Amino acid sequence: MDKELQAQIEAFKSYRIDKSPLEIIEHYRKDLQAIQDTLDIAAGRWKMQIIAILCNGEFRYSELQKGLPKISPRMLSKELKILEQNELVIRKVYDTIPVKVTYRLTDYGYTLVPLILELTNWGKMHRERIMKKEQ
Repeated sequence: MDKELQAQIEAFKSYRIDKSPLEIIEHYRKDLQAIQDTLDIAAGRWKMQIIAILCNGEFRYSELQKGLPKISPRMLSKELKILEQNELVIRKVYDTIPVKVTYRLTDYGYTLVPLILELTNWGKMHRERIMKKEQ
């Protein structure tokens, strides 16, 4: 763990010294609401994976489905619709026969890149840690 992250963790933990549990909860109430807001939009098995793929450009529905082979067509459609409603993804319909539909991140959607990178790094670190314990 790098020194900057360690310092952030220590600062976060230090507030609780000599505070009652209710004082701590009240102090972090807005942070807890922000966490819930983030999870409401980004939670679930597929949303962050879809966003991670879309960070790399514009994709057709079928390409996304191939990139996430375990997702059902209905679930992919649902997740894309939610991401579009939250202004994270743009759906573009081309006037062609057959109709071509693509998806890409909005500029606002790219603000999730740091979160994706942190989730990726933490997931790799966690997997490595667990694999070492199993050996």
